[in-house]
Amino acid sequence: MARRPPGAVSTACYLYLTHPSTRQYYRPTPILVCYTPPVPTVARAVQRFIRTHGGTTKRIAGTMSGGVVGTSERTLRVLSIIVPVYNEAGTVRELLAQVRAVELPAGLTREIVIVDDCSTDGTADALRAEAAAPDTAVIRHPRNRGKGAAVRTGLAAATGDILLIQDADLEYDPRDYPALLRPILEGRAQVVYGSRFLGEHKAMYFWHSVGNKSLTLLTNILFDTTLTDMETCYKVFTAAVARPLRLRAERWAIDPELTAKILKGRHRIYEVPIAYNGREFWEGKKISWKDGFVVLATLLRYRFTN
Repeated sequence: MARRPPGAVSTACYLYLTHPSTRQYYRPTPILVCYTPPVPTVARAVQRFIRTHGGTTKRIAGTMSGGVVGTSERTLRVLSIIVPVYNEAGTVRELLAQVRAVELPAGLTREIVIVDDCSTDGTADALRAEAAAPDTAVIRHPRNRGKGAAVRTGLAAATGDILLIQDADLEYDPRDYPALLRPILEGRAQVVYGSRFLGEHKAMYFWHSVGNKSLTLLTNILFDTTLTDMETCYKVFTAAVARPLRLRAERWAIDPELTAKILKGRHRIYEVPIAYNGREFWEGKKISWKDGFVVLATLLRYRFTN
């Protein structure tokens, strides 16, 4: 930390983050104290913070003791729940009812962004009635492009301050939302994953479990972390984390790409236990052992390239 020059006046520097849609300011967040005249190392630190998180700075006059000011919690008002859907006519409406039944933390409202990846089983008809709900937007791909493309479309359309990915197959329980959101709302993390291996869960197929744990182990080795469930659907992060990501995955590569780019962005991932009720193949489970090779290649690719 830079020393305060003799006779210099210390002033608080605030970062003003703007909402990606409305462009209105959030509550100002004090990030550090700088001096007048400014100490070059502090000025550079401010600029690095701005480049990382976006926004503008304003100087608030007033003397303060020299040093770093703890970051206060930014106002987070909207949770965007992104629901990629493909041929889930039998479960999607029940899933949405469960999502709407969850009582969110005080001050947080929900926005549901559903992306239908050109379903052919009547999902579009089921979603037609859901689109009338005031908290819901339905987007339909004109052709099937894969889960990754649906997640990317949902992220681009979302306007919330916090983003959460939710599958439509009833394997994941929306009642876990409060636990997933708590670390972000309390300012302890910007990225939270729900781990199926830490919480209560229906027993998986043996080789699916081996595959999941092996790919998570590889993630930990490549990116120097200690995750227990990289492939989980429940990935929650702030808009500030999502905005710089340049995602390319079309299909099952979305989970490793998201994880790799989050970790390369120097964000530590916070894990919480979640419930998991895995489907059988006869119930419509889509991912297979072959997709593990796609995940493996994606992890290796993004470890060494951008």
